[in-house]
Amino acid sequence: MKTKSLRRVLCGMMTLLIIGTLASCAPAKDTATVAAMDTVMTMTVYGGNHVTDRLCEKAKELDAVLSVTDSSSEIARLNESGSAALGGDAAALVARSLALCGELNGAFDISVYPAVRAWGFTTGEYRVPDDGDLKNLADRIGYRRISLDGDTVTLGDRMMIDLGAVAKGYLADCSRDILAQSKASCAVLNLGGTILLYGKKPDGSAFTVGIADPDAPASYFGTLSLDGGVVSTSGGYERYFERGGHRYIHILDPSTAEPVDNGILSVTVVCDEGTRADALSTALFVMGSDGAASYYREHRDFEYAILTDDNTLLLTEGLSDRFTLCDGYEYSVTVIR
Repeated sequence: MKTKSLRRVLCGMMTLLIIGTLASCAPAKDTATVAAMDTVMTMTVYGGNHVTDRLCEKAKELDAVLSVTDSSSEIARLNESGSAALGGDAAALVARSLALCGELNGAFDISVYPAVRAWGFTTGEYRVPDDGDLKNLADRIGYRRISLDGDTVTLGDRMMIDLGAVAKGYLADCSRDILAQSKASCAVLNLGGTILLYGKKPDGSAFTVGIADPDAPASYFGTLSLDGGVVSTSGGYERYFERGGHRYIHILDPSTAEPVDNGILSVTVVCDEGTRADALSTALFVMGSDGAASYYREHRDFEYAILTDDNTLLLTEGLSDRFTLCDGYEYSVTVIR
């Protein structure tokens, strides 16, 4: 049985929470916030000579290019025409995303967008498609029918793509490059569900990141002590609707065009690459607990924490000594080796 402490740590609508991460950094601190990609992002940089201005600009640039709901974006125009030459960032992200779709055996698929839209997750006009609709939607999903020739992307018949699942991770990767070209000594960028931990704290201590409680996302049930990298979380509690006593979440299985319903509440991935971290957190959610463990054992170049609805926390061995359960929570912890 899970119990909760009455003490909550509030931080707005964040999936991952930063806890005292930069208290020991150099005194030259620069903090900025920016609204982009349907969230509010916080950029905290030490020693960067106002590099946060450039980081915020990049977030807005990518938002304008990648948004599927903004008809003027490059991705929206591609979805409308079926074929288009894309700019540098959009073309690079499509190429990397298609590679990740293959690496993850289709558990992550950027062409699931028609189904996401049909369920109402982009409009808020929620509905449960009937069996005929689901078959039609599933037939429109399949990353292998997307071709990339230089910077020109061509979609298969009736297909559309959405890069939203990896956009924040890609922003983390771009931001790391920007920081590397600056004088920043350390930084924490909270991009809303994706966090970049950059550089080293002067005292050598680790960054501390809290993992959100699915029942109260402004609180956290545990913390990770990390030296750097990107942390990405996907959770069914982020967007969902209920019909007939059943909860339908926004994370869809590309093979069925239906919301995932496998007992997983959240997946947190720690990885060196932001784009891959984002794709992995979605794909492992779709794979389920057993599939995620099998994939981890085959690759072992990332770590994860999976929380299930039977109060089980699954930790890969690389996180087992870096995780601390908060007071008031009782989970059965299993280490994936």
